[in-house]
Amino acid sequence: MCTLVLAYRVFDDAPVCVAANRDESDDRPSEPPGRFAPGVVAPRDGRAGGTWLGYNADGLVAAVTNRWTDADLPAERSRGLLVADALDAPSATEAADQVAEAVRETGYAGFNLVLADAARALYLEWAGALRVREWEPGVHVVVNVGADGDFHVPDDRAEAGRRQADGARRARADLAARAEESAAEWRERAGAVLADHDYGVCVHGDGFGTRSSSLLGLGPDGAD
Repeated sequence: MCTLVLAYRVFDDAPVCVAANRDESDDRPSEPPGRFAPGVVAPRDGRAGGTWLGYNADGLVAAVTNRWTDADLPAERSRGLLVADALDAPSATEAADQVAEAVRETGYAGFNLVLADAARALYLEWAGALRVREWEPGVHVVVNVGADGDFHVPDDRAEAGRRQADGARRARADLAARAEESAAEWRERAGAVLADHDYGVCVHGDGFGTRSSSLLGLGPDGAD
């Protein structure tokens, strides 16, 4: 599984705050965050060349998780390349338009994609059809079976999917912003949740597990 937490327009000093775990095969190569492209900072998948989380100079954050689905979807192109494409856009709105065009032209495995800037936060679900939702300010949690309590658990991953959904509900409740809390303090708490095995969002074993954990805040003065 992968886990993505977005605190959107909760903190004045960082309207876009992200905490994320990437779960992947132990033998899949990757590079740490750095200059991914002109004006873009992101880690790089060493196999397909894309990324799972990044931001650009226009203040846009893009992040993806796999989506578990019953549909048999053609994975013609890496989902990480879709994130890289989105980070070429100057806004969440334009990035969403690019994604909509991309899925019409090329096959992708299921994904959950978050696009957020200071003006909009968009959640895109792909399970053979593209569903786009605009998120209100608040804390949102995405896992492989969905987001914010709207979960679809595939029959072939019923037990794991139910555990994911339960952990996501708990994480969202526990990461609600506290009175007088700063963005930096929230990110510290979010990092602790992402490292806590009791939530089921940090996983290890059988050649697969949490390979990357990221905390990001974007505000008027740039990124932290």
